[in-house]
Amino acid sequence: MRNQTLLQYFHWYYHDEEKLWQRAASQAASLKETGITGVWFPPAYKSTEGANSPGYDCYDLYDLGEFDQKNSIPTRYGTKEEYTTAINALHEQGIIVLADVVFNHKAGADELEKVAVRRVAEENREEYISEVFEIEAWTRFTFPGRNGKYSEFIWDKSCFSGIDWAEDLQETAIFSIQNEHGEGWGDVPSKEMGNYDYLMFNDIEFRNKAVREELKRWGEWYYESCGIDGFRLDAVKHIDSDFLIEWVDHLKAKFNRDFFIVAENWVIDDVKHLRDYIELTGGKMQLFDSMLHYNFYAAGNTGNEYDLSKIFENTLTESNPQRAITFVDNHDSQPLQAMDSYVDFWFRPLAYALILFRQQGIPCVFYPDLYGAEYTDHDAEGNEVHVELIGVNDLPLMLRIRRDLAFGFQRDYLDHPDCIGWTREGIPDAAGSGLAIVLSNGGDGAKKMEMGKGHAGKIFVDALGHRAEEIAIDENGWAEFFCNAGSVSVWVIKAG
Repeated sequence: MRNQTLLQYFHWYYHDEEKLWQRAASQAASLKETGITGVWFPPAYKSTEGANSPGYDCYDLYDLGEFDQKNSIPTRYGTKEEYTTAINALHEQGIIVLADVVFNHKAGADELEKVAVRRVAEENREEYISEVFEIEAWTRFTFPGRNGKYSEFIWDKSCFSGIDWAEDLQETAIFSIQNEHGEGWGDVPSKEMGNYDYLMFNDIEFRNKAVREELKRWGEWYYESCGIDGFRLDAVKHIDSDFLIEWVDHLKAKFNRDFFIVAENWVIDDVKHLRDYIELTGGKMQLFDSMLHYNFYAAGNTGNEYDLSKIFENTLTESNPQRAITFVDNHDSQPLQAMDSYVDFWFRPLAYALILFRQQGIPCVFYPDLYGAEYTDHDAEGNEVHVELIGVNDLPLMLRIRRDLAFGFQRDYLDHPDCIGWTREGIPDAAGSGLAIVLSNGGDGAKKMEMGKGHAGKIFVDALGHRAEEIAIDENGWAEFFCNAGSVSVWVIKAG
């Protein structure tokens, strides 16, 4: 009996002196103690910038920090040996590990090829704005530093459906590659911009059977080499969903095990797109609930003007909680990133209460909220900006409360625009379990809520220490619980 809690163990700018894999190995025991049951690691393979990239501009999927390629042997996060050591250390603590899989694109090719292309309109990828012509493009990947170890597969122009750079013209544009697999784009879930198959770099051509087979072989090799427990699939709305189903099913059959699969389908407007993707993929994957994140973002920005009773409206957590991975922020939404929508600091403890203490969804904690982060980058206007993300002070305690006490029947009191709450009744198998949550985005809050008759006469205290009262549950299992203005209180059975 455990509450699952994931940790995104990185952020976009992680480049600390202590390599990430080494840090994870040294912290494995403390992560277990905190209540973390699963860790999502960043892309572990070599990128176009070697040790200077977060990894999403992936070059060689087989180079996990083992070969001298792109001016380094290790990746930003360390070597292959350090990676597998970290995985083993986490496994020894009963913590599962999710590998980040970037299948949409490759980057940093080794050789030029002459490629037949057509230009397409930026805002409508279905609209061609040129006839077929030939360019020189970086589309041939030979991985000379690896020299055929693990795989001799060569990626060439037949393996890609589009590219964004013509070397001979020194021109950036979106070029649709005209190959034997069809002149148009692949069939992908997103119809944004007409067809959102093309996102960036060298767009992988999933209509090429050789490509699909190579990626399945890589999946086998990755599991056999590293022993990971599941995968976070990047940018799935840009990828042929039939291939992803084929890939997941292949690994499941090959190794006779269910892998934990969570897909990133970033949606900003309508939860229907998330529900449709679950149906399209037969419920084989969990999805990050980006719609809940945007509700948190709006709540943080608008203060007491936000109606808290609607915090779960238009979210996957509301409509399909069994498939929802809930989160407050991630590497895409952190400050200075393309989808910067960082939840305001005052609301972060409230948001974490909303994902950690409820039955619905599996929460995923963001690295800076536990450890903090500091970095410098440029904003959209080119100005240098220094960012300091402060950890959420109450988060380690909240995680331990989730681990030990957040069990049992849930009663909701999401019935007021400025103050909401809920209770968890607890279970016999978890001694002292059960809790009551009250949070407010306005003045001091109070909610009369039911804990259940089994708690009659028990004394509850605010585990976070924000309120000093001791609250007695009446003979019918009810009590009035409180919280401070713009804050959250977590009421638990008084020890002793």
